[in-house]
Amino acid sequence: MTNQRSDVYTHGHHESVLRGHSWRTAANSAGYLLDVLEPGMRVLDVGCGPATITLDLAEVVGPDGEVVGLEVAPDVLDVARSNQAERGITNVSFVEGSVYDLDYSDDSFDVTHAHQVLQHLSDPVAALAEMKRVTRPGGYVAVRDADYHAMVWYPPDPRLDAWMETYQAVARRNDAEPDAGRYLLSWANAVGFDDVRPSGDVWIFATPDDRAWWGGQWVDRAVSSAFATQAVEYGLATRSELEEISAGFGDWSTKPDGWFALLHGELLC
Repeated sequence: MTNQRSDVYTHGHHESVLRGHSWRTAANSAGYLLDVLEPGMRVLDVGCGPATITLDLAEVVGPDGEVVGLEVAPDVLDVARSNQAERGITNVSFVEGSVYDLDYSDDSFDVTHAHQVLQHLSDPVAALAEMKRVTRPGGYVAVRDADYHAMVWYPPDPRLDAWMETYQAVARRNDAEPDAGRYLLSWANAVGFDDVRPSGDVWIFATPDDRAWWGGQWVDRAVSSAFATQAVEYGLATRSELEEISAGFGDWSTKPDGWFALLHGELLC
């Protein structure tokens, strides 16, 4: 995501990225939050993207609850609204804005949620502090982020090693923290939360369908997304090296023993 602090979103919003984000649901991406949600709550979903999680949250707190999806990229909000119309969910609204400067008064929400957002920010502590500000006393700030260096795969492939090295370099060139999952607790402590419940969760891609989906989107993302554009622009990879990475994901996705595990850190504050 981008904002007035000139943060650069490493992934960008290419179709292949939105394809990946649209797979996400509250069940597979916000399970740690679901037990505390109640009908009638007011929820802010920061960095809502195509809103597949947002709309699930709206179903949980509906019909009397309200969810606001906030996103810095207006084109992505068009996708979110299209998904909303397709599902016929009415207790959701979408706004363009920055997590660093939320246009809401103090104590406006029962829950403020962000999935895979803090890892892309140059100042995640400031973002968490702003999320805390708009959350009422007794409410919840919920965040979940991946830890890239904790990702593991099999079989070994030097092309996927190159992907990890390049992704880490691009994200850090953008002043972001790709291993954010392990930093969440320290960031929450820096903000001053006095009741923090840490947890973790793992996505596993190991069935033929899951391998085809996960590997297939990275076949495209490795050469067509903002990650690819930035890697070349920053001098961190050549087009041919990115094409090798893409081919590596393609080959991995066809392996009958292929396994990819993606660790997330989670906090309920």
